[in-house]
Amino acid sequence: MANQGAKKIVEKNKQRMDLLWRIILGSNIIYIVVRMAIMYSSFTWKHWFGLVVTSAAYFLSYKQLASMTKPEYSESGEKELLSAGYDMRTGGISEYLEDVIYITVFVQLASIISGKFWWTYLVIPAFGGYKIFGLLRGTFFSGGSEGEVEDEKSRKKREKMEKKASRGKMVKTRTR
Repeated sequence: MANQGAKKIVEKNKQRMDLLWRIILGSNIIYIVVRMAIMYSSFTWKHWFGLVVTSAAYFLSYKQLASMTKPEYSESGEKELLSAGYDMRTGGISEYLEDVIYITVFVQLASIISGKFWWTYLVIPAFGGYKIFGLLRGTFFSGGSEGEVEDEKSRKKREKMEKKASRGKMVKTRTR
């Protein structure tokens, strides 16, 4: 059973994408029914704009996830699995894109109650700025190890490790 692990990744990704699709669809249906049908008297152009913004956030995030997790099959008639695509369980960018979807669901549904919940969308660029600042700080603003003074104990430990690393590893063999 070759590629069994890859087949499991494909199945888990499909389940996850189906769940996200149902969440997006449910959120939009609830928003449209409640905000446009039940609370139609207070529905303004701002709400149309909000629906367009949330739909764009859903579309971009979902499409990116779908393209990342798309499996690759061989072109022969057997449909052999070549690549399972990105594993959504590993985190990374897929986790951030899922967070964008979940924040969008919250903002969309909570904005039915009050328009002030749109301010929650500022969490996304704030987190992005935080991550970029951490990256830039580590790259450009770190002092480096050149100017640091090494104490005696750590110097001896470093020299011992260097000496140990420079020696060859002894391999024990059995003689008969």
